[in-house]
Amino acid sequence: MKITRKEEFIILQDNKNNLVDFAERITENYSDYRNDNVIVDLLNYQNFDVKDALLFLEISNIHRAEKKSFVIVNSDISIDVIPDELIVVPSLLEAGDIIKMEDLERELGF
Repeated sequence: MKITRKEEFIILQDNKNNLVDFAERITENYSDYRNDNVIVDLLNYQNFDVKDALLFLEISNIHRAEKKSFVIVNSDISIDVIPDELIVVPSLLEAGDIIKMEDLERELGF
């Protein structure tokens, strides 16, 4: 797993091309980023579907319960099929914007 640290978030990228293993590694290494907003970069995965997105549902719920953002990036999936509990956007720029917006909402007490 490749981890890129930015000022407002970290980006997690799979370097083994195995989505199931990547989701498991994210969960197993949760303590490494529990205090950070997280972007999961899945742009390299074509044919990404709702079944794939659901691999990240549990860790997303845990992370969001800790008042931190968890955003998945993939441009291959229709947002209409994504469960409301997950945030999936088509670009890294949009993921950063979502995190900024959620940080602002948390600061305002929403």
